[in-house]
Amino acid sequence: MKIIIAPDKFKGSLTAVEAAQAIARGIRGILPDIELKLFPLSDGGEGLVETLAGAADGSILSTTVSGPLGQKVEARWALINNEQTAVIEMAAASGLSLVPPESKNPGVTSTYGTGELIMAALDKGCSEIIIGIGGSATNDGGAGMACALGAKLLDKDGRPLGPGGLELLKLDRIDITNLDRRIKDVTCKVACDVDNPLTGQHGASYVYGPQKGAKTELVKELDRSLAHYASILKKDLGIDVDQVPGAGAAGGLGAGLIAFMGAELHSGIDLVLDTLKIEHEMDKAGLIITGEGRLDKQSLRGKVPMGIARRAKKYDIPVIVLAGSVEVDNDELYKAGITAAFSITDAPMKLEEAVSRGAELIEKKAEALFYFYRAVEKTLPV
Repeated sequence: MKIIIAPDKFKGSLTAVEAAQAIARGIRGILPDIELKLFPLSDGGEGLVETLAGAADGSILSTTVSGPLGQKVEARWALINNEQTAVIEMAAASGLSLVPPESKNPGVTSTYGTGELIMAALDKGCSEIIIGIGGSATNDGGAGMACALGAKLLDKDGRPLGPGGLELLKLDRIDITNLDRRIKDVTCKVACDVDNPLTGQHGASYVYGPQKGAKTELVKELDRSLAHYASILKKDLGIDVDQVPGAGAAGGLGAGLIAFMGAELHSGIDLVLDTLKIEHEMDKAGLIITGEGRLDKQSLRGKVPMGIARRAKKYDIPVIVLAGSVEVDNDELYKAGITAAFSITDAPMKLEEAVSRGAELIEKKAEALFYFYRAVEKTLPV
């Protein structure tokens, strides 16, 4: 029997690689000779570079770019597929983790550094770029990214706009005369785990602005800014991105990538699973174990466990989820194609303790699970 181990990261505690290795240790403590296939996963947010580079035997590079507040940061990205495909995490250049808590302000943060990473990939001669757009600090609709690629966003006096989403209220026209010509020869795929439109009550500003530091009035201003931006994109580029599902991801970077890169937006987990060709291993697998830090209703909208469950259903493979906390009832899990879910905590404990003991807890839970599995099912070799 073959078991596939395919978890996401346990945010703040374990990377996806560390989580997969901990699960494997727990299983092998009971079944040392069982065949295990490890697929650390990402839904397009943090961990995408490590996931795809590790699975595809790629190389990880580091490039100095502009952070969300203009500071210099070292951003990691990867080359895979014989260096023809670049893998980029926008969070590495424009992520919320790069902004001190007291400096959070999506009105001024920029995606310029993400554009610089795209330029680095173009300079390497890549024919394909995969961009994960989770974890952003920005709300500029990808305007900063576009400027890094050579576009000009100008006010009514012909002056370039400054950085940040609020500047978009001044936008009068977009000039793409100097947009890097190599873009037209590159396929751009966006790993996106949300389906929010660019504007409105379910758009980038209202849904994600507050977690980036925006108060009520700033949220309203940012939404107006992005609506104005969308109208100029439609007028000058002939591209209507406002209500495209996923256009509001990463503060509207999804919209910017569609408009300036001709990008295709994909479910993040599905893009990763297709790139890793995980289904090649499913036809002979008897069980899949996945996991993430918190299994909740958001998980069922397209996070790693749901993506795995959808694929496993085609092969009638049971799926078990190990999570820091399980906040979904059994009926919802069964409907989603998940056989069972277990919290890895073994007693009441504070979040800080659970995070610090993540590897130990997940290993012990996997070990206990396979004691039970072996005893009840009587189908696994001793």
